[in-house]
Amino acid sequence: MSVFDAVAEMNRHRVGSMLVLESGRLVGIFTERDVLRRIVGEGRDPRTTPIRDVMTANLITIGPDATVEQAMAIFTEKRCRHLPVLDQGQLVGSISIGDITRWMGDAHRAEAEHLKNYITTGFSA
Repeated sequence: MSVFDAVAEMNRHRVGSMLVLESGRLVGIFTERDVLRRIVGEGRDPRTTPIRDVMTANLITIGPDATVEQAMAIFTEKRCRHLPVLDQGQLVGSISIGDITRWMGDAHRAEAEHLKNYITTGFSA
């Protein structure tokens, strides 16, 4: 698939990355950052450049049992925004820094609401 077609698919699905599979095996990830650095930054033609030439092949992955804190640490330390989730070497999903941010925001709102209710109604035994 060309970079041009991959970006069109990413735009159609409103996502910032695309996992690249070869014979069902995860071989890379193609992201908006790859477009900026390796296509725009290097002056390549997106219509003729295959994503395999510009994708990120050295993947950082996590397992399905990883905690939110572990994912956050990886995003921070490795400066990445997307993590494929592998279970015994098989792709089972993907998580983004946006997913984590949304989850944390929801958790903080729920906690604040709980505390507000506690303060206004008091503790009942």
